[in-house]
Amino acid sequence: MDALAVDGLRVDFDGMPAVDDVSLSVGEGEVLAVLGPSGSGKSTLLRAIAGLELLDAGTVTWHGDDITTVPVHRRGFALMFQDGQLFPHRTVAQNVAYPLRIAGFPGQPARVAELLGLVGLDGFGDRRVTELSGGEQQRVALARSLAVRPRLLLLDEPLSALDRELRERLAGDLRRILVDTGTTAIFVTHDQDEAFAVADRVAVMMAARLQQVGTPTDVWRRPASAAVARFLGYTTVLDARLAVLVDAAGEGPAVARAVALRPSAVVVIDGAPPTATVIASTPAIDGARLRLRHDGIGEVDAIAGPLHPPAVGDRVGVRFDHTAIAMLP
Repeated sequence: MDALAVDGLRVDFDGMPAVDDVSLSVGEGEVLAVLGPSGSGKSTLLRAIAGLELLDAGTVTWHGDDITTVPVHRRGFALMFQDGQLFPHRTVAQNVAYPLRIAGFPGQPARVAELLGLVGLDGFGDRRVTELSGGEQQRVALARSLAVRPRLLLLDEPLSALDRELRERLAGDLRRILVDTGTTAIFVTHDQDEAFAVADRVAVMMAARLQQVGTPTDVWRRPASAAVARFLGYTTVLDARLAVLVDAAGEGPAVARAVALRPSAVVVIDGAPPTATVIASTPAIDGARLRLRHDGIGEVDAIAGPLHPPAVGDRVGVRFDHTAIAMLP
């Protein structure tokens, strides 16, 4: 049995659906990422599961028990937000201990020390949170969220305020911590790299509706639609008629199947027989980002190396990188 099940959930704002007929499930100990652009309804979905939004339709169940009308404080769920919502006048240890004190949790000092060790903040207990970096503050917020061993951890864009290098590092740490603690979690983000790094499965939301649910590999390699593919960074979509010209993902000619290509799928090769004309070129640290008019498939984005980047109007040869090509329905 799934730990959490959401069935036909709808939340309206001023008569317009913010979440529209969403059904999904999360297994015990599973981490599900809800991925989507701003305004897609993913944070509203999270708040609805937490009980912070009134449902216009649908149900939320936990291990088969209907908790749709159960108050927030009785669901046994914990939430972690983008800003962490730490108490600036308290120390790190006092912040982590706060939910333990409210719940009357025994052995609070030992549990706080255990949590700080878990998130890599051994010895930080007496510091004020205002003395910490942004990444360290988010670690404190995570420790506090895990303090009373919640049945479900809900994380709303917890890394989005950090710089990219720190986000990538903390995403890996977050995955490790959730797995090590066996925590059932829903992780909301607009960043596919974060979603794929943290989650066991990914649910893609766009325009208030659920578009696709699958493993990170399934979603990445086989987006459910051209719209999902474009959101994931695939910039060129070829229908079946043109896709036959691309040996897609090493599976042979893509007969009767559409494909989506990231810019890195088309690589300019020095000395190869010319098959495309450069119509735009943008310098980049590692070479050039190009727009080509390919003789067979039309306009595509491409990349070129730093040594001899072609100029607009040049004729170039290309190869296709199968790892940056996705199959479409």
